[in-house]
Amino acid sequence: MGSNVFAWSYWKVMNKRTFFLMSACAMSICSFAQNTVMRAGKIKSASIKAQEVKITLENGEANVTVYSPSIIRVRLNNQQLADDFSYAVIAKPVETKSTITQNSNEIVISTDSLKAVIGKNPFSVAFYTPAGELINEDEKGLTSSWIGTEVTDYKKMQEGERFVGLGEKTGNLDRRGFGYTNWNSDFFGYAANQDPLYASIPFYIGIHHGLNYGIFLDNTYETDFNFGASNDRFSSFSAKGGELNYYFIYNKKVADIISSYTSLTGRMQLPPLWSLGYQQNRYSYYPDTEVLRIAQTLREKKIPADGITLDIHYMENYKLFTWNKERFADPKAMNEKLQSMGFKTTVIVDPGIKVEKGYEAYESGLKNDVFIKYSDGQNYTGQVWPGWCHFPDFTSEKGRNWWKGELKYLTNTGVSGIWNDMNEISTWGQKMPNNVLFNYDSHPTTHLQAHNVYALQMARSSYEGARAILNKRPFILTRAGFAGLQRYTAIWTGDNRAEDDHMLAGVRLLNSLGLSGVPFTGMDIGGFTGNPSVGLYTRWMQLGAFIPYFRNHTQLNTKSSEPWAFGEEVLEISRNYISLRYKLLPYLYSTFYEASQDGLPVVRSLAIDYTHDSKIYEPVFQNQFTFGKSFLVAPVESGKDFMKIYFPKGKWYNLYNDAEESGGKEKIEELTIQKLPVYVKESSIIPMQSLIQSTVEKPTDTLSIHVYKGSVPNTFVYYEDDGTTYDYEAGSFYKRSMTYDPATNTIVMNKAEGKAASSFKNIALILHGFDGLGNIKVNGTNYSLQDGSISFLSAISKFDPQGTFSNADGCKVKMTVFRNESGEMKIVM
Repeated sequence: MGSNVFAWSYWKVMNKRTFFLMSACAMSICSFAQNTVMRAGKIKSASIKAQEVKITLENGEANVTVYSPSIIRVRLNNQQLADDFSYAVIAKPVETKSTITQNSNEIVISTDSLKAVIGKNPFSVAFYTPAGELINEDEKGLTSSWIGTEVTDYKKMQEGERFVGLGEKTGNLDRRGFGYTNWNSDFFGYAANQDPLYASIPFYIGIHHGLNYGIFLDNTYETDFNFGASNDRFSSFSAKGGELNYYFIYNKKVADIISSYTSLTGRMQLPPLWSLGYQQNRYSYYPDTEVLRIAQTLREKKIPADGITLDIHYMENYKLFTWNKERFADPKAMNEKLQSMGFKTTVIVDPGIKVEKGYEAYESGLKNDVFIKYSDGQNYTGQVWPGWCHFPDFTSEKGRNWWKGELKYLTNTGVSGIWNDMNEISTWGQKMPNNVLFNYDSHPTTHLQAHNVYALQMARSSYEGARAILNKRPFILTRAGFAGLQRYTAIWTGDNRAEDDHMLAGVRLLNSLGLSGVPFTGMDIGGFTGNPSVGLYTRWMQLGAFIPYFRNHTQLNTKSSEPWAFGEEVLEISRNYISLRYKLLPYLYSTFYEASQDGLPVVRSLAIDYTHDSKIYEPVFQNQFTFGKSFLVAPVESGKDFMKIYFPKGKWYNLYNDAEESGGKEKIEELTIQKLPVYVKESSIIPMQSLIQSTVEKPTDTLSIHVYKGSVPNTFVYYEDDGTTYDYEAGSFYKRSMTYDPATNTIVMNKAEGKAASSFKNIALILHGFDGLGNIKVNGTNYSLQDGSISFLSAISKFDPQGTFSNADGCKVKMTVFRNESGEMKIVM
């Protein structure tokens, strides 16, 4: 017995020693791995199957797949590749005619649009045009490697290479020389150069030597992008964990790169028409009498508007899925009253569910076991507006379904829009523990991987739930998100400040989001924190008319920020631009339709259409953008009397008086506070309607089509539907393409498509720049042209006999009216 005890004791001691030795060795190896760079190494074997190459490396595995003729996917890991799962990419590989060959040195993949050459020693990838021009290549000495769990791919920077996009990122249009981090973060009143911000879209576009390409890193961990920051050798992208999983996109045009990217990550659904109208918001409007007063004042002052938004004070003690009964005794009756006035109500929702016994949402969440948990199974608790809260796991189907059911509480009271906020996830302290677990749709993971997609899945839950409940188009807004958010939601740029640099930084944020596949974007007009000057507010309201989501919003304890709060002149200027917005709704809605079809944004960086014009990247001009295809908008800092404007290639018309400007040059423009510099591109076709006070009101039955004389052909796709339902998915829409051809001096309106009839019985053709033209023929019938004058803005009243005022500028035009036939209409001028 004693010898057995001795033997047992000896075994324990020796095994303890062995354990500690092994542990020490493991720690040493781990420490070594963390402090050295492990490269992918050379290719040990490669098997080719159809459009895919499966590769075994010295230090891991790789797959290279032809996803489409213009997209090649690269996956790399230092262990076995994981299940192929993505919240961002919804497309499957397209069957593509491709050729894959290999020899002892390399593997070559060719489609009719793109060629990839995979080096074998070491593993590296280079991309070429079919003609053999180098588009992009791994940096030969660095290629791909790991430091601990962080994986990085290094790309050789080409001479003069520019980088644009990367989603919601501050800074210059050209991102060369800077680095960025993707980690959804809540920064109240953020600096104009803050990084990171609320949303993460790890997709950028590289530009050099007349070539363009896109790279999308599909990895939801914290990622870093370096475009030559602190080095002159490479650009790189890295992830703190998971695979190196990226899609390389090549197209000749940046617009086509955006379309290819959104073919992977999805495109927006058509929004409800009312969400394109003016929205009035504050943190916060209450009680109900105040909400109705704001709505009534908008109507009395003839300020067109479609929405009132309610911030967190509508809730009982900030608890989700409640109404404060003292402030809103009968929310359903209030919302019905607003709807009778032509307003829709949007309310804010946060993910935090207050821990409080008896509170319905809390008890329901516990019963259905929908909250995210620590690794020991205890529900995670974080502090937000209501106090200590639990948080639904939107990465689980169970959590999403629970949320959809809870939304009925709001929609049953007449709510039409859901504003998702605080979904980064934001908690007091801004440091959610990493050992919080998420279902990740049956791919269990930690906060490290789930953090950046939490908001995307919350927006998804809100969209799918509201659509099912309302059985019509809801409006969904989010503060945070990830690649693919455009499928479900609009996004705004968070808690900005009432400062000029924030207004201009906001423009660049919207441009960058547009370059990254997100069309429905906005920022808080006037600034959320602080009080704008009269001049800044005026300039911001003018600018807002050309922003997809036009929302005026300001913080608690700031001055009122409604259009009438800054004096009579500002009221008239604001009304002018809001009214212009409503007249342009046929143009804007058609542009949103285009976005739903090809992913192109509404607010467009000049890098989309004038990619290789170096002038557009200069800081003095980088804030200019186009509103759709036709309008060039030049944002103006307050207090400026003059500014430089750059006119890209082509001819441009001053919107207000049709003065012509030739492209490829810059000009110093004298400014007036009454007008924002806006120009119209030659050959543009712009449909407009009569002024309405909300989208509930019907315009007159005449659609005005403005055509600007030019030297290049142009096509505009005009689109109508009911603006409310999803009947368009079954063909209930009206669509026709309109083409202006200067060579033949004709306008051809193709036969209308779709089951619906147009809302407009007549067409008023308004011709700009066609001096001397006396008549036209429409399908062989002569129509005389009348001389006329069109004013897009009303004159500003002369309030002060000693002050200044603005006469309404006018455009001298030729015009006539004819019936809107559904068949082809050929107009000969």
